[in-house]
Amino acid sequence: MEKLNARPDASAAPPLTTPGRFAGKVAVVTGGGGGIGSAVASRLAREGAHVVVCDANESAATQAAEELLEAGLSARALAFDLASPQAVESSVRTVVEDLGRIDVLVNNAGINRRGALLDLTAEDWDLSFAVNVNALFHVCRAALPHMIAAGGGAIVNTASQWGLHPAPGHIAYNVSKAAVVSFTENLARDYAPHGVRVNAVCPGEVRTPMLEAGLQRSGRTVADLDALVPFGRIGEPAEVAALIAFLASDEAPYMCGSIVEITGAQAVS
Repeated sequence: MEKLNARPDASAAPPLTTPGRFAGKVAVVTGGGGGIGSAVASRLAREGAHVVVCDANESAATQAAEELLEAGLSARALAFDLASPQAVESSVRTVVEDLGRIDVLVNNAGINRRGALLDLTAEDWDLSFAVNVNALFHVCRAALPHMIAAGGGAIVNTASQWGLHPAPGHIAYNVSKAAVVSFTENLARDYAPHGVRVNAVCPGEVRTPMLEAGLQRSGRTVADLDALVPFGRIGEPAEVAALIAFLASDEAPYMCGSIVEITGAQAVS
């Protein structure tokens, strides 16, 4: 009998139960060039959305969008620096001018500068907040007026389990992701009356390039992390993408201001 918690094939997309859930909608995904972001872009595109794959890395954004196009899906790449308010405003304006609307916004881009306070530089701290928090302010500030004018929309932010239960030695990441949680709750309360639903996901350990780079530095392995998770393994990007797609969809019409953990029952390690 197959184990229910066996690790899925990371290269295989999970089956869709509602393939047209985002038909006719425009979805913007930041950090869409890899990891959770590219899985989100793929999920939304396979469910019918025209996806704008945004990333600071132009080649990564282009590759992710081209893979979707080759699969017969609808996507385009858009490269810009999330830490630049001017670049964010210009990019959002371009999306609306070209596509007419933004129905779904997934703020997924993030960085992790590791270390306790005395191990960090001021640049580490400032960059963590520039990408993980300030970018949300600028992207949402640019996109919200268009959502409100259209009668509503859905925003999903990628926070972290560590933003709720801090892990040792990651103060800049933990605090910035805690700010994402608070930002989400505040934005939801302010703009729910306008039909804009704002939610956040808080993943635990997920097998992404960021995690694998951390493992190389620490000398630990994926198997080491698997052993810490009651479910028997760490998560896969496609599993987080499925949750994000649900929160962004019309199947979650009353979810607004929700902070949803997806951790396999793992406590912070």
